[in-house]
Amino acid sequence: MILDVIADSFVDSVKLLPFLFLTYLVMEYLEHRAGEKMQDIIRRSGKAGPAIGGLLGIFPQCGFSAAASNLYAGRIISLGTLMAVFLSTSDEMLPIMISENVGISMMAKVLGVKVLFAVIAGFGIDLVYRRKEKDMQIEHLCERHHCHCERGIWKSALHHTLEIFLYILVISFVLNLIIALIGEEALGTLILNRPVFSVLIAALVGMIPNCAASVIVTKLYLGGVLGAGALVAGLLSGTGVGYLVLLRVNDDRRENLRILLLLYVIGAVSGMLVEILGLVF
Repeated sequence: MILDVIADSFVDSVKLLPFLFLTYLVMEYLEHRAGEKMQDIIRRSGKAGPAIGGLLGIFPQCGFSAAASNLYAGRIISLGTLMAVFLSTSDEMLPIMISENVGISMMAKVLGVKVLFAVIAGFGIDLVYRRKEKDMQIEHLCERHHCHCERGIWKSALHHTLEIFLYILVISFVLNLIIALIGEEALGTLILNRPVFSVLIAALVGMIPNCAASVIVTKLYLGGVLGAGALVAGLLSGTGVGYLVLLRVNDDRRENLRILLLLYVIGAVSGMLVEILGLVF
């Protein structure tokens, strides 16, 4: 059984490699062409920051949530704008959905829901926590956040592809092993019949500070194990490396903890609302 699980996991993961590489190649090209412009837009966004941050955050750019952390640490953007970027950031969701041949309409719905929650939360937070801004010299992302920009788009795209391939391979093996031991229907019933539990756990998983979180949540949803509410909860609470960068550049530790708690609460509550409203993607 173990050999069959390994073989199935490897074959399923290898099939995704060409799609992952092409997706990351396009993303790297766009990032190199437009990355600095997008940072400049959000820097100058002012009171419209949460709306602009929520929209720009959906682009799966390396280090964009990290850039927002730096801008917030210098009080160049508001807390609401930072949270909007954090909440709308999808990390590896889009490449995985593209590689799995998910329909454009479904991807658009997921991204649309994420942006809606991110923008609403951002403006709400700014109404309560609006803070004065001051100037700060921003370090280039490649120097601080290891975006691999110096490698060129081909090497960088290959690096990201292999990294995510390994995540997918490991996660696929674990999921296939669990399914083989428990049974697909039993596992789906166990989680889907407990939507509140799955939403709370997914929001917690989403806070893992690397791309593994979005890979796990997206794969579980596409496999029919998680519902739409859990997917939204996990993707909203995930910030990629954004929160790790915030811990390093923002000296207010209590504030960092409050931001982490806000991320979890907003992700979990949003996931609950999706379940209550019966939204499907």
